[in-house]
Parts: sequence; structure tokens; C-alpha cells
Amino acid sequence: MFHRCSSLLQVNGTAAIIIIYHSAVIALNNFIIKIKEFVCFTENIYFLSLNYELFGKGRQTVSNDWRQMWKDLGMDLEKHDEFLAPVPEVYGKLFMAQENRPKGMGYFDFVVGDIHGIRVKELVDHKANGGKVVASFCVFVPDEIITAAGGVSIGLCAGAQFPVPTGEQVLPRNLCPLIKSSVGFKLDRICPYFQVADFVVGETTCDGKKKAWEILDEFIPTHVMELPQRRAEADKALWMEEIRRFKEKMEKESGVAITAQKLAASIKIANEKRAALQRLYNCRKADPAPISGKDVLLISELAFFDDPKRFTQQVNALCDELETRIVRGEGIAEKGAPRILITGSPMPIPSWKLHAIIEGSGAVVVCEETCTGTRYFETTVREDGATLDEQLAAISERALNINCACYTPNNGRIEDILRLVKEYNADGVVYYNLAFCQPYSIEYRKVEKALQEAGIPVIKIESDFSEEDTGQLQTRIEAFLEMLDK
Repeated sequence: MFHRCSSLLQVNGTAAIIIIYHSAVIALNNFIIKIKEFVCFTENIYFLSLNYELFGKGRQTVSNDWRQMWKDLGMDLEKHDEFLAPVPEVYGKLFMAQENRPKGMGYFDFVVGDIHGIRVKELVDHKANGGKVVASFCVFVPDEIITAAGGVSIGLCAGAQFPVPTGEQVLPRNLCPLIKSSVGFKLDRICPYFQVADFVVGETTCDGKKKAWEILDEFIPTHVMELPQRRAEADKALWMEEIRRFKEKMEKESGVAITAQKLAASIKIANEKRAALQRLYNCRKADPAPISGKDVLLISELAFFDDPKRFTQQVNALCDELETRIVRGEGIAEKGAPRILITGSPMPIPSWKLHAIIEGSGAVVVCEETCTGTRYFETTVREDGATLDEQLAAISERALNINCACYTPNNGRIEDILRLVKEYNADGVVYYNLAFCQPYSIEYRKVEKALQEAGIPVIKIESDFSEEDTGQLQTRIEAFLEMLDK
């Protein structure tokens, strides 16, 4: 039970509402967190910090326990502090300052506020108990096999501009920023998930990644899965063999034999998480939208980091609230606001720029056809396999049904986009392309043609993780939204 009080005060001349939860106790699966104060400001936002102390504006207060843990993991603490310094102010303005925001977002705010703390400690403890931590950043990596071997699957840091210059010391500048950011995070030693991982699982979804794994392997053991480029029978056989090879890799690393019973349980856990995300996205089909696009993007990003069972529980709890809001006609934006579908390159945390511009211009993002969107959860693994071979085949089939631009041909993605535009009643499509991401850049031509033939407005936005092009992008997006109103 929360004992709540609220008060009004002035912070730097700005009125701020403080909601304080005294001695609040939140049960999070196998551990309990005591929160002394949870503080939300409408402006000049202070942020809940690691160890539940308060961030000062532009400054982070961190417990000695976390700092010692990071030091033990070999992190560069000074550079890590520099990287995190802007987060409180940026997160506050983008997320916590939203009006009429669902209360269920409080959990996800907490996870972001402690993103390098409690979850990392869970992983450290898991390793201390003999478990393995396996890192990746692609939807094709089979989490089910990792879980069945007693391991934990974790996403890699890859969505910030800060480490890109370091990545460019070992990679070409004219390479996808996601790859440069990820490698830079490892070289800078500022991502605790990289530091705690036993090894990385890569995949051959593009030429940039395929060669970057060779460089990354110099700094952390890397296992690469060869993803076929087509979906013919020979390609299916190749991927099935890669699935078996990865199963053997996990068994060797963990010392745990993967059985049909264990794999069935892990498939169920992964599918339940996907179902929760599908339920969340279904809520966005309502007008007015009960939740902002940037909040849903944040949740999708955190899906790669949080404990899957805990995450699923919290997403479903949020959906309970959103479904009530829909019945009441309560939304985060006005009814009739322009509805935008984003399609294209992935948006790993904290790449929130595009959503912030679109929704800051009066529209609402209602769907993302991306790897951090529908591609992550729409395709599930069949649960009817009785034997280990049948289950592995079902896992293999899922990957071949994901319509990523790495495949040729990839007409299924065009069909997905057209379907999603109808399902979410989108007024227009923003095609997001990370700079130098060739597969998605080339595929735009066919997507644009299909959308134009269907009478659906579309604009291509090419960008990276920096803020330098924000003004230019805002001008283009505002003009696009004005066109939708005509």
C-alpha cells in the first residue's frame, strides 16, 4: 500500500508537482526495492536515480555499491558519468513532462532511472551462481535457446551518439551509426551489459555487422550466426543448422543440456512477452491514442533488457489501464490528431529523436514497423512441438517469417506496412533510415511506390543518433504533417 501526499513548490522559478511515496515497497519478482521518494516534475525535472536517490539536474547521484560494481566490471567510471550526465534533463523533458500520461509508465521510468544498476546486479548475481549472460542486438537471435540453457539474454547498448567517435577509430566513418555506437560502447567501457556478458551473439543481417563482429571479437568472444538472404529450401536448411549449432554452443558454454521440457518453457516465456507487446500495440489503434508513441518506443527498447517475466507482467498491467482509458475516450493526444506509422531501421535506446519531433509537432506515432517494433513481436514461435527437433524447427521458422530488409526478395514487408497502415488507421508513413543503412535505404524505392499506389503519404527521413539535424528534420516533418491536414 502506498501512503501518498503531494505538495507544490518552486524550482528555479517553475511550479513543480511533487508526489512522494513514503516507505513504498514494490515487489519486483525475486527482489524487493524500497523507494524512499519517487519524484515527478513537470518542468526542470529531477530524476529518480540509481539506488533511489535523486538526480540533480544534469547530475547523477549514484550509490557507492553501484560504482564499485561498475569498477569491478572494468568500466571507465569517469567516461560513464559523462555519458549519463544529460539523461535526467533529456528524459524529463521528453517523457515525464507529458500531460495525462498513463500511471503505469511509472515502472518503466524506474527501469530507465536505474538502467545500469539493479538489472546489471541481477546479471552479476546470475553469473556468480553459475549462469551465463549472452548479449545481442537482433531479433533473429533465438532467446528461447539461451533461456533453456539457464542463460539470460540481454540487449547491447547501441543507440547513442556519445561512443560513435570511438567506434570510428576502428570502423569506417561511412558505416551505420548503430554499429559504430555499439562497438564504441565496448571500447569506451561505458556499457555494463557489454562488460557483464560472457559472449556476444552476432548475425549476418548486413555487411556492416558481418565484418564488425570480427573486430568486436578482439574485445569480447563473439559467436556469429549465418542468416540466409533468401527463403528457399536450401536457405531453410542452412538456418536450421545454425539453430542447432547455437544450441550446441549454449550447452557447451553453460554446461546445461537443453531438453524438450526446458525449451517448451522458454518458448512460452518468450511468446508471452510478445503477446503482451501485441496487446500494447493494439491499444494504439484507438482514437484518441491512450499512450504516446515515444512511451511505447521506450517500452519496446526496454524489452531487450528487462527480466522477461517481470516485463510481461508490467506491460499487461499497463494495458489494463490503457484499455480503461480507451473505454473512457481518454487519450494522450487530441482525438483526430494526425496518426503516423514509422517504418525502417531499428531505434535502440536512447534514439528518441524522431518520435520527439513528430509528437512535438502535434501528431501521434501509432505504430513502428521496425526491429524495435512489430518485427520484434508479431511473429511468434509455434508451441505445438512435442520433441526437441520440432521445437528447434519452430524457432527456425519464426526467423524466416520476419520481414527484415536483409532478405531478397522482401515483398512481405511491403504487405506488412500496407496492412499496418489500415489496422492503425495511419494518416501517413515516415520511412526512417539510419545513415549508411543500405538494405533499408535501397528498399525504400519499392515501399514508396506501393504506398503511393495506395494513396498513402510517405516521407523518407535519413538521420543518425546526433542532434545536429534536429532543426532540419523538424522543418521537414512539420511540412509533411501540414500536408496531411489538407
